[in-house]
Amino acid sequence: MSSIFWLSIHQLTGRWRIALILLLAALPVGLALIVHFAAKGEADFNENFTNVLLDGLLVAGILPIVTMALATSSFGNELEDKTLGYLTMMPVARWRIILPKVLASLIICGPVLLTGGIVATLLGFDGEARPALAVAAALAAGLLTYAAIFTWAGLVTTRALPFALVYVLLWEGVISSFINGVDYLSVRGYTLAIMSGLDKSSFPALEDRVIDFPVAVAGAAIVTVVFLLLGVRRLRRMDVP
Repeated sequence: MSSIFWLSIHQLTGRWRIALILLLAALPVGLALIVHFAAKGEADFNENFTNVLLDGLLVAGILPIVTMALATSSFGNELEDKTLGYLTMMPVARWRIILPKVLASLIICGPVLLTGGIVATLLGFDGEARPALAVAAALAAGLLTYAAIFTWAGLVTTRALPFALVYVLLWEGVISSFINGVDYLSVRGYTLAIMSGLDKSSFPALEDRVIDFPVAVAGAAIVTVVFLLLGVRRLRRMDVP
């Protein structure tokens, strides 16, 4: 299991992926720094900071894009090189193959994204720790859920990245913004609800448009487990060359 994990780390740490992660993680920090000095003190600063930077940019954009870039490629090298058969012939349970792949994605992008989210939130909330911790916890939940979904997608289709991009743009972006009830089946909805539930006083702009905190936690946990199990099932049943 550890050998699969370290192999996955090596496979996923290409220069362009690391550069992309660092660039996207730095983006909310740079914008938070700008608005901290340019717009701080305005009456609607908190609402705009929450809706535009935290939700629109970080949760709806950077979080899924970075995760999909890694997780959809977790099995990419094995599928392209036709070496997945060697993994499946190993005398290990299939979940011991899936889990290291998911963990590798999280280890690579998790610390960078969480650090970017925390620093951006600290800049927006004058160094207050509580909202920053709420953002970090919510991002961690979103990262884990997306990693499970996109790792499964990478096993189902060789075009996982375009599929994931369409899913994020349409379902998590457009549809969830205009249709009530979609948040119950949306990772973005879970992430925002966890953020608001952990610190309602700091994010009043989210209070009236997110689902209940316990429902969000349960939803994120269920979706994560379901897609991990689907990944295990797919690995057991797929025809491996």
